Parts: sequence; structure tokens; C-alpha cells
Amino acid sequence: MRRALKKGRAKARAFAAFLALFASLSALFGAFGCTPAPAPAKTTFAAMDTVMTLTVYGGESDALDAAKARVLDLEALLSVTDPDSDVSALNRAGTAALSPDTADLLGRALELCERTGGALDVTIYPVVRAWGFTTGDYTVPDGDTLAALLEKVDYTEVRLEGDTASLPAGAEIDLGAVAKGYAGDALAALLREKGVESALLELGGNIHTVGSKPDGSDWRVAVRDPADKEGYLGVVSVSNKAVVTSGGYERYFEQDGVRYWHIMDPRTGAPARSGLASVTVAADSGLYADALSTALFVMGREAALDYWRAHRDFEAVLVSEDGSVTVTAGLEGSFTLSGARTLSVARP
Repeated sequence: MRRALKKGRAKARAFAAFLALFASLSALFGAFGCTPAPAPAKTTFAAMDTVMTLTVYGGESDALDAAKARVLDLEALLSVTDPDSDVSALNRAGTAALSPDTADLLGRALELCERTGGALDVTIYPVVRAWGFTTGDYTVPDGDTLAALLEKVDYTEVRLEGDTASLPAGAEIDLGAVAKGYAGDALAALLREKGVESALLELGGNIHTVGSKPDGSDWRVAVRDPADKEGYLGVVSVSNKAVVTSGGYERYFEQDGVRYWHIMDPRTGAPARSGLASVTVAADSGLYADALSTALFVMGREAALDYWRAHRDFEAVLVSEDGSVTVTAGLEGSFTLSGARTLSVARP
């Protein structure tokens, strides 16, 4: 009996000690905000001509599967090379009834074409195809060919009434400059509906963050160095933002010692030669950041900064071909430059 009583008292003391230790650890974690984060769930897959990696923390168990399915559904609707897509149907027939997603994206893309003064133009597809960027059969079109194609490049001629779109004869659209941004916004909304408060969505050159990191700190997004495919230019710290980079280093070919990249100037029908090597845009909307990364590259540094000063609803990192870097004022405290480069800050 005494032995049993002693054992009972020992267990009670041990349990009390455990409770005290647990209380101490809980207080310590609370003091430093170090509540253990949920384990991440991750998936990697190919879609929209790139490799995508989605990393989520918490939320419903089917969040990742639902997100992947959403991307693949959008790809099936928006791909310009898939003969069964909405975009291909419109390009073939000149008129088509579109799905709600395609109609929504086309309408918003046309608004961004207007807002950027045509630096973004979704009707550039025949020109891009003539250069071989959709087929891999690269070539430099002659002047007469480009002149004929440019006659059909005009976003103002696209008509969208409800879910029905129509194009003038010979015109074709490509939503590739905005599709991944639209997908990022759609995924972020879906994940939030499923209870995810922290996620990192890597959609090729598009990064979309949901909330902050699980520990409450900003996500640190590396900006690639356009002069070094293995290196990075710097890091931008963000939460709940999309960060999208476009540059001449992404897709290009060389002929007779000249590099030709896929970002086309709608005014010339040739790769944009604006003096910029890359543009990174941080914004609340992935669609907006995606569209602007292309449009600002076409505009060039000074026009891009003028656009920023006029709108002030995004921030940007502009890398010039001479290696100098310009950041807009909103990134002054959240962009860290790597290496020895000239950095300037644009003011309103």
C-alpha cells in the first residue's frame, strides 16, 4: 500500500513538473510569436508553358488539388495553341461564345491595353507567330511581312458583348501576357476560400503570395539577374502581393549575332528595344502585375516611371541594359540589391 502510495505521489509530482514545463514553453513561444507553423503542403506540375509550384500552409485538405485543377481548367480555356480552347475557337472563326473566365479576362485585358496606351496589345499574336515564338521555328520576318501583319494589330477593333467576342478579318488574339497573372489571382481567391492564410504560388516568372510567411514575416522573392541566368539581382520583401518579372532573357533566339526576344513592340512588330533588360512589378493584382511587366518593358525606363507617377498603384524594379537598377519609392525599404550595381530610387 505504501509502495503504491509512493508511486502515486511520484507520478503526481512528475505530472505537475510536466505541466509547469509545458506552461513555461507556452509562455516562451507566446512571447516570441513562435507558435509552431503548420507543415507545408506542396505540389509541382507543368502548365501554361512553365513549371508551377504551389506551397500552402493550413486550410482544407483538398486545397492543393483544387488549386491545380483550377490552373489546368484555365489553361484549357486560354491557351492559344490548344485547338480546343476558347481563344483558338475565336481566332479560327472570328467570333465565339466564351466561358465566363475567358470573357472576364479578355474584357479586363482590353481595359489594360487602353490604360497602357497600347504598349500591351492582345492582338499581337500573328506577329509573335511570324517570329516563331509559338512554334519554335524561329525566323526574322521581312519588312513587307511585318507591315502586312501590323495592319491587323489593333486591340480597339476587338468587340466583346457579354460573353460573345468578335474580331476583324485576319486578326487573332493571345492572352499569354496576362493569363498567368489571372491564374494567380484566381488561385489566391480559391485558397483563401479554403481557409489558407499563408501560401507561396510560383507560376514561372510570376510569384503570388497569400498573406505573409507562417511566422508573420514577409516573403522574400528573388529577382533574377538578366545578365546571369544562374544569379539573382536582388530580393524584394512582400506580403499579400504578386511579383512578376519580364525580360529579354526569358525566351529568345539569336541570328547573325543579334538576339531577338519574345516581348514585341506593337508599334514596330519587332522585339521591344527600349533600353530595359527586365522589369519586375509588385502589385495587389497578379493580372495587373503581369500586364504591366510587359507594357513597361515596351515603354522603356522614362515612360515607365511616368506611368508609375501617374497611377501609383504598383511598384517596380527596372533594370537597364547598362546594368543600372531603378526602384520606385515604395520599394526603397523592401528591395535589397545584390552585388555591385548602380541603384537609384524614383520619387513621385
